Amino acid sequence: MSEEMFNAEKLYRTTMIIAKSMLTKGLITTDEYAIIDTKMLEKYRPIFGTLLAQTSLTL
Repeated sequence: MSEEMFNAEKLYRTTMIIAKSMLTKGLITTDEYAIIDTKMLEKYRPIFGTLLAQTSLTL
């Protein structure tokens, strides 16, 4: 994995941890969380993040 790929993965995961926290606290809806996930997948194109995107993290 290149440094660029690693950084993209790290930024995606960090962003999604923050979004998950906001979802848990009721600051955003599940629809908003899904939009954030989609936009971050498009922006960062993470290798492993795409595997996690197939798993529901909102349960």
